Amino acid sequence: MVNVIDYSEGTTALHRANPVAKLALAVGIIAATFLAGTYGMLVALLALTLALGAYAGVFDRLVTLLKVLVPVAIVMMLLQCAFVRGGQYVTLWMTTEGLETGSKAALRLLGVALPLILVLTVTKLNDLANACVEILHVPYRYAFTFTTALRFIPVFGQEMNAIMEAQTARGVEYDTRNPLKKLQLMLPLCVPLLVSSVGKTDATALAAEQRGFYLRTRESSYKRYPLSAGDWALMAFAAALVMLGVAL
Repeated sequence: MVNVIDYSEGTTALHRANPVAKLALAVGIIAATFLAGTYGMLVALLALTLALGAYAGVFDRLVTLLKVLVPVAIVMMLLQCAFVRGGQYVTLWMTTEGLETGSKAALRLLGVALPLILVLTVTKLNDLANACVEILHVPYRYAFTFTTALRFIPVFGQEMNAIMEAQTARGVEYDTRNPLKKLQLMLPLCVPLLVSSVGKTDATALAAEQRGFYLRTRESSYKRYPLSAGDWALMAFAAALVMLGVAL
């Protein structure tokens, strides 16, 4: 089963770009999304992310993530409408100011979540960590911790599925539509998952220490990550997006 953040092979310019430049692009889109105050800019940034995903061949993964985030965004918008009471009355508990604030918050949630996923699907985690260590001078232990946490996400998902299948074989039904009952059934699964995750984390730490993890320096990587003219142009584009977000 392919995870939404797994690396997708490709030969596009986005795949070939320096990992730091791609990270700068994602940060630029996220910052512009937070700073933008108009619907046009928020929708344009979201469309830009989806267009980049289509160009890189990972559009389906972004759509998969959108299917998960859209209900959350709708709930966020309704909550904003409940707490923001200014403006003219529209319907139920909603006002014009509440709808505007809630809809912009929903668009920001979607616009903030997708860029980083896009970068992860077109960048190998090892390259991302090594490039951050070499170019940004991030301590290797922090880069390693970040990438290892991302690698564990699908592992924990598989562990949870295995535990649920074992409980289903014992007669537990998880296909209920009642969210409170489903939460009540899922909470006991956190204990075996936590025990399993602690064991995997301890084994990973021991293996890293035996391989000389604490001897790793910025020059230890055999692969270099120079910034090309295209990478500088990509970072300049990210900076332009931030300035555009401030203006709009």
